[in-house]
Amino acid sequence: MAKWKDSINLWNHLSVKRSLNLVHLYLGYSWSRWTKNPINSAYPFSLSIEPTTACNLGCPECPSGLKQFTRPTGKIDLSVHQKILNDVKGSVFYINYYFQGEPFLHPQFLDLIAQAKKEKIYTATSTNAHFIDAPMALKIIDSGLDRLIISIDGLTQETYEQYRVHGKLNKVLSATQYLIDAKKERKSSTPFLIFQFLAVRANEHEIPGVFELGKSFGIDEVRIKTAQLYDFENGNPLLPTNEKYARYQLKKDGTYRLKGKQINACWRMWSGSVLTWDAKVVPCCFDKDATHVLGDAMKTDFKSIWRGAAYMNFRKALLTDRQNIDICKNCSEGTKVWS
Repeated sequence: MAKWKDSINLWNHLSVKRSLNLVHLYLGYSWSRWTKNPINSAYPFSLSIEPTTACNLGCPECPSGLKQFTRPTGKIDLSVHQKILNDVKGSVFYINYYFQGEPFLHPQFLDLIAQAKKEKIYTATSTNAHFIDAPMALKIIDSGLDRLIISIDGLTQETYEQYRVHGKLNKVLSATQYLIDAKKERKSSTPFLIFQFLAVRANEHEIPGVFELGKSFGIDEVRIKTAQLYDFENGNPLLPTNEKYARYQLKKDGTYRLKGKQINACWRMWSGSVLTWDAKVVPCCFDKDATHVLGDAMKTDFKSIWRGAAYMNFRKALLTDRQNIDICKNCSEGTKVWS
């Protein structure tokens, strides 16, 4: 029932104009795949916006936690955010306020949500839940946030901290209860709460238990996420032993490869875009260090960037030979999985 309500909530953010744009967007993508020539007469329906690059944890596969960015670090300004919203509100009806970093380290994070809700945009974010106490939980409910993903990657502190370095599982569990209680107090169906469990070797034995834990709390959904690993070809200590929970497949020669077969297409390059905290536009969430900047949304209207030469050339390269694009080589999006 909760999933059904969340789906209805999402589609309720569609207007006639946004609906027509969505149809044109899909037709343009389909024609582009067919002709191998990027056609784009519409605009994205979704965005990922980075509130901040700061993070309190030190997860081993995360450049934010490891402090390995070569790009500037910081937090998005409310005026920059509003400028972006003004550019995209005609087509965008879904914004994920997450790219790198921990969103709740932005002191005005819920003001970002409020700005988007004024434009009738569905809002989502992902958190390690270390900064959510009882008062904050009520503020989250009152902000209108539609979806909240809680990263819970272990059922014991010993397991949890093997990936969520410096993290405290008890804070995650307490935050979850605060959110459940706040939703009941406000009699609110939002935010839709998701437990996300990143499957790695240290925690894969606990996967059945996370479903039980989610049920005991009254979480709306539990998701198991496979881990993107930077160094996987010769194996990786984080690789699950159960290949069901891995993005990678063991080959006969003992090395690993990405599961399935990549095709020269990617819906994300038509459906959405990613903006860093300082308004740089990058192709997708796999470009964590913003090495493929396609424009600056503070200096140029987003629509001009979206149809600009840099974006169109990137789409053309993807349609022609995706394997030659560095950030696409380790990406499972648009991959045909062999049975």
